[in-house]
Amino acid sequence: MKDKKKLKLKKFYFHPITVFIFLTILTIIASAILSALQMQGTYSKVNNSNYELESVLVTVKNMLTFDGMKFIFSNALRNFLSFAPFGMLVLTLIGLGVSSSTGFLDTVISRKIKKIDKRIVTFIIIFLATISSLINDIGYVLLIPLSAIIFQANNRNPFAGIVAAFCGVSFGSAISLFVGSMEVNLIPYTTSAARLIDRSTHVSLTSNLIIIIVFSVLLSIIGTVIVESIIVKRLGKYKDNQENVKTEELTVVDEEEIEQERIAKEKKEKAGLKYALITAIVVIVAFIYMIIPNLPSSGMLLDMSEDTYLGQLFGTNSYFQDGFTYMISLLFILTSIAYGIGAKSIKNDKDLIYGCEKMFTSSAEMVMLLFVASQFISIFRETNIGTIIATWGANILGSVSFSALPLIIISLVLIAIANIFVTTPSSKWQIFAPVMVPAMMQANISPQFAQFILRAGDSMTAGITPLLASFAIYIGYLNIYNKDKSKPITIHQAIAYVMPYFTIISISWILLTIGWYLIGLPIGPGVYPTFNSY
Repeated sequence: MKDKKKLKLKKFYFHPITVFIFLTILTIIASAILSALQMQGTYSKVNNSNYELESVLVTVKNMLTFDGMKFIFSNALRNFLSFAPFGMLVLTLIGLGVSSSTGFLDTVISRKIKKIDKRIVTFIIIFLATISSLINDIGYVLLIPLSAIIFQANNRNPFAGIVAAFCGVSFGSAISLFVGSMEVNLIPYTTSAARLIDRSTHVSLTSNLIIIIVFSVLLSIIGTVIVESIIVKRLGKYKDNQENVKTEELTVVDEEEIEQERIAKEKKEKAGLKYALITAIVVIVAFIYMIIPNLPSSGMLLDMSEDTYLGQLFGTNSYFQDGFTYMISLLFILTSIAYGIGAKSIKNDKDLIYGCEKMFTSSAEMVMLLFVASQFISIFRETNIGTIIATWGANILGSVSFSALPLIIISLVLIAIANIFVTTPSSKWQIFAPVMVPAMMQANISPQFAQFILRAGDSMTAGITPLLASFAIYIGYLNIYNKDKSKPITIHQAIAYVMPYFTIISISWILLTIGWYLIGLPIGPGVYPTFNSY
């Protein structure tokens, strides 16, 4: 018998850039089809003057019309330049480039971080990622590359570091150690919806403070276990092209000379760290002074049009919030330069510039990825498809009558599904709050706890949707560390990496939320999960 040759189909690895282009084209075509089919949705909006509900009709915008094409082409550059991750990425790359070129980052990792147990390092990364939601999306642009560097420096797979940081930020995006921009954006909708039932309802900025602090710690611990016991093992060892490189030349080693070089290097590093520490203290004190009102030349980073301090700090037009990424990058740059001067690792400005150049060269692919991703996300939002899907979820919630526990579960699930298509919490809450808050108040659930349920559902699926603006950064860094350029890390692979985290953490979100309600612990100072506690 003749051996039959098996035909093997060659696997195609579509680059994420190509996939985002396909998704953009499909979105445009889908908008035309769904518009022709008259796809639409309605949601209720609270009229704050008389506290009555008004119906808002949302229809699909056809992007294959003249106006649709005009939006696509006239806004392409604007969409990219206003794409939040892009600006933050550029600033972060400058900071990391300077830190790397001066040797500051390597010294901190080798002298400090390497001495810490790897599981503790993982916990710190996930915990910092979780609480980073306090200030925009800085966790994505700063902690993801830092985690990759730290993991690789500790002879661990940098992919695991990238996944750990990304999961920490995305699946913990609704919680932190303090109130921030999310509270400022959500509370107006919570209050308006609650006053449909009780005109005296007041929702404070600290209404969720206790529960978000506790959940930040608990979910970080759970996340650490997931990363160390599942993700690290699944990813395996990092395949670096530089591994197993053998040198053929033999050199005579002068041990005394090596020891002298080591001592000299250590002395320079200590001097550099001293300079860096002094600089960091000065810069941090200066930043703090800028957010203190009513002092000479202080408060320049505050939005003084707001009535409360937290509003001034985290409001929509807050200078502090808008400029925080720049401040962190500036802190990195100045401390790194100070280290370089103290350690004598930089001789002139060219050393710094060339260091940044290398960092940007390795990230050129990511810039392309961010461009196509920004177009896809912008066009998808313009179609209103995601908004309509969210309205369907809200209408389902409004059409059912459940007791407290089933209502909590179905709300979490519907919000989690809606979050795949509408990733901005305030945009979802505008749709869900007028239906969900009154329903929960009638089921003896406080409006403050209803607001937290939105935050929980929002976090459950944040890490598995390509419509998340910072999802492209996650994929971009995976491909930067991917050594086999013939097989790019695809969107499917990127999501597969986080699936164990998503599965376990989503279940944890549901169980912890239900458990907190049943126990009846306070969710904020003087605020409880049940409505009749007031």
